Amino acid sequence: MGEMKPKERVQKFFKREPLDTMPVFSGMGMVTVQAIEKLGIRFAQVHGSAEYLAGSAAKTAELFGFDAVVVPYDMCTIAEAMGRGCSVYEEAEGVLYPTVPDKWPKYSEVDVPNDYMEQCRMPVVDEAIKKLVADDEYAVGGWVLGPFTLAGQVTELDLLLKGVAKDRKGVEAFQEKMTSVVIDVAKRYQDLGVDYMNIREMGSGTDLLSPRMWKTLIQPYLKEIFAALKSPKILHICGSTDLIVDMMNECGADALSFDQKNNLAETRKKIGNDVVLMGNFDPYATLCQMDASQVPDVVKGCIDAGVDAVWPGCDIWPEVKQENLEAYVRTIKDYGRKPTPAVGRV
Repeated sequence: MGEMKPKERVQKFFKREPLDTMPVFSGMGMVTVQAIEKLGIRFAQVHGSAEYLAGSAAKTAELFGFDAVVVPYDMCTIAEAMGRGCSVYEEAEGVLYPTVPDKWPKYSEVDVPNDYMEQCRMPVVDEAIKKLVADDEYAVGGWVLGPFTLAGQVTELDLLLKGVAKDRKGVEAFQEKMTSVVIDVAKRYQDLGVDYMNIREMGSGTDLLSPRMWKTLIQPYLKEIFAALKSPKILHICGSTDLIVDMMNECGADALSFDQKNNLAETRKKIGNDVVLMGNFDPYATLCQMDASQVPDVVKGCIDAGVDAVWPGCDIWPEVKQENLEAYVRTIKDYGRKPTPAVGRV
């Protein structure tokens, strides 16, 4: 059997069909400045143009040998479309991600316009996804923040956490509102043809929430989301997750993704070999700070710990060292030719 094509490799991965080697992909941003420079633009320009979004994602995959592309790159599109504005730092020469400048002062005031998916940059992301799907070269990944993390884009999370004790019904109503938004946007991206959907409930690790609070404030809404979505669907959480992996596994996702704070080897022992696991290296330290000669050991460590795909713990920082990213891709493709716990090899 010949070498699989990038899109085919990722699609077979989620079907848990035997592969030629481990796919090189992620459920978070994977754009690089090397690709952006090839397009003759600045990082600040990519966010508002479907052509630039799709083009920079595809060029990155082409330059480095990725099997997938992922858009958008910033976390502000939904909050912006809900009326909170967005600072994109248009004149910036380096890498500055857009931010939300104006959050609601109370979670009870958060309003979701009926037409928010047609506002601001939401149609830009839609069009970029369409372009990438039509290109048919790479698997296309979509992502949406989980309801708790999305809440932090439109209001201050400490208000929500304080409200758990004083205004339980209000907090639950707000979480339901955010959950509906997450479901609607994720379904939209799935209807546009993404090959997999990642729900990034990033800020809900046990660094911030106790396992008991996670079970009541986070898990019910994630279960609702994953019940509403088609496969493949992934749950990604940053930070400390060792104490909640069993609860994460109950949410209905097809795969779980962790960052470097998770003890992946222990997680694999805890939940067995039938669960698809992705993770779990620090992308900034590995791809921006280390010497390239150190990168293979990081990748091999993830694979030896029991991942089915080596995923970064968050977005790949665009200003990567080219030699580091090349070493990362090369090691995954070479060392990833052996079977993993949940996905075999041809």
